[in-house]
Amino acid sequence: MTTRSITDRLGGLAFGGDYNPEQWDEPVWKEDDELMSRARVNLATVGVFSWALLEPEEGRYDFTWLDAHIDRLHANGVAVDLATPTASPPPWFTLAHPDALTVRADGTRLVHGSRDTYCLASPSYRSAARRIASALAERYGDHPALALWHVHNEYGTLCWCDHAAAAFRVWLRARHGSLDALNEAWGTAFWSQRYTSWEQVLPPRATNYHKNPGQTVDFHRFWGDEIIAAYCEQRDAIRAYSDRPVTTNLMLPYYLRLNLWAFARELDVVTSDQYPSETGPDSAAHVAFYADRSRSLAGGRPWLLMEQGTNTVYDGDQVLGKEPGEILRHSLGHIARGSEGALFFQWRQSRAGAETWHSAMLPHAGPDSRIFREVTRTGEAVARLGELAGSTVTAPVAVLDDPDAMWALEADGLPSARLDYHTPLAEAHRALWDAGVTADFAHPEHELSGYRLVIAPSLFLLSDKGAENLRRYVEGGGTLLVQHASGFVDDRVHARLGGYPAGPLREALGIRVEEHRPLRTDERITLSDGSHGTVWSESLRTEGAQTLATYTHGMLTGSPALTRHRSGTGQGWYLSTRLDAADYGVLVGRLLKEAGVEPDVPGLPAGVEAVTRHAPDGRHWQILLNHNAEAVPLPVPAHDLLTDALAHELPPGGCAVLRGL
Repeated sequence: MTTRSITDRLGGLAFGGDYNPEQWDEPVWKEDDELMSRARVNLATVGVFSWALLEPEEGRYDFTWLDAHIDRLHANGVAVDLATPTASPPPWFTLAHPDALTVRADGTRLVHGSRDTYCLASPSYRSAARRIASALAERYGDHPALALWHVHNEYGTLCWCDHAAAAFRVWLRARHGSLDALNEAWGTAFWSQRYTSWEQVLPPRATNYHKNPGQTVDFHRFWGDEIIAAYCEQRDAIRAYSDRPVTTNLMLPYYLRLNLWAFARELDVVTSDQYPSETGPDSAAHVAFYADRSRSLAGGRPWLLMEQGTNTVYDGDQVLGKEPGEILRHSLGHIARGSEGALFFQWRQSRAGAETWHSAMLPHAGPDSRIFREVTRTGEAVARLGELAGSTVTAPVAVLDDPDAMWALEADGLPSARLDYHTPLAEAHRALWDAGVTADFAHPEHELSGYRLVIAPSLFLLSDKGAENLRRYVEGGGTLLVQHASGFVDDRVHARLGGYPAGPLREALGIRVEEHRPLRTDERITLSDGSHGTVWSESLRTEGAQTLATYTHGMLTGSPALTRHRSGTGQGWYLSTRLDAADYGVLVGRLLKEAGVEPDVPGLPAGVEAVTRHAPDGRHWQILLNHNAEAVPLPVPAHDLLTDALAHELPPGGCAVLRGL
């Protein structure tokens, strides 16, 4: 199934959010009906955190209250995204099954009182989750209001308890086959860690010094598979009674430590949650980063934004508000990049509880407020875009993203704690966004021949298969940029011997890294072309590559910093330091020119975002978002779906969806 079945049921793109009527009373419900209609809400996520009400004691279900709310929503033209409530077990469950509570790496067992306090490897938890998913599906599986099933919420809770340890050992036996193979993979000859029985093998719990990196990465891989298995159990229980699509909301890009590529393959519809941590244009770039990752996980299928903050910007220990117009621009930013709608957490702002101050579509101030007026304007805009349903986005550039590489950079004992995984990914994507170029994300083992340019910002771990795939991509005519500290270890987290990176990739790049030289925290170096680097440097030699810039400091003076190598009909570039943002943008612009990549809509000024959606029948639409405070003339006047009129310019902070420009 695809999101097409959802948009068919809705009669257009989705608009709405999490709805928690159990927090309110009948007069409020009546107001909700009127205000949802005013805001053009057509999809409500229901029941996410309702386990205690749905199952007040073990094995006894009470669906009467949920029946009434689903019927009421349906009568008012609002479809339902029905959740299984398993992200927040009720107090009776944790009292009856204290062994199912989360245990941290330091051995602390958490207690009930928040959400996500469970171990997904606990048999009692998994059984209870399957039971309630099955009971919900049996009751509501063919309800006419039902458009989508929403399993759990933001999977990602890890545990180090004895249940997790037992499941980890089962997973390790399946992966490695024998203790000898495990010992070899983990390099246990170091520090006398050799295992002689499976019972000796534990999760990487708190210990005196560095944890074993192979054990750490395998533990993340185990949990990635275990979480998917827990999801699939609920999904399959639902499918026994219902033919509606089943999904779960992925939290992107930083919060979850999952194999999102593998997880996405199990979802009928890829859905994700997005909460920015910046304001202004930086916030818009974050929206694009999240949205492009979601679309890429969907593998060319449409996807759906399940949650966003109506007026929420996380800034360290405080929560900022969005600027006027950003609710609409952020929502359209996701739709531009393939989402089949825009949903929020939540409909009505809670008056009590742990997220009292989390923003909502209907704030504490009520409907006579800037937020609700902007929400209503956004709902009206989304309602005009039904013809975009089923259209997709194509990109000429890919940024490589591998969870194994992320987990390898979380291991102890690395040469620099500043070898961060996500920051280089975001910087690569931001440089492309600034250039007006839409980007996909791809795994290094994916088929890449359809991309003119591929950027590998953060592949500290690179498998042999991935290295060979990148070599073939360059040989076949692709342009590849590989950045510092890439291909240093294989998929067992063993260091590459004989020079970095991995052999086939060295061949494509025409270089050999002999020595890594991290920079001091406050150190900023200058290269021979005037650009500046931080964090990292390397001593490398060229083996066929052309040197484009050299180091000008210390023992590295005169040695290559940036290289280019022509291999086959393509070229491989290598950047051995982390450039400042402006200098990196210049480099990416040069690569785009070399690869023949143009902006989605040429001729637009900085601060105007443009993405094209294509329909299978040849129709297309260009979504333009003006993040500037000044009006911008359009290159060619075109019909704007948002105003149903010919548009000649984008107003300050304005948006347009142009048909067939």
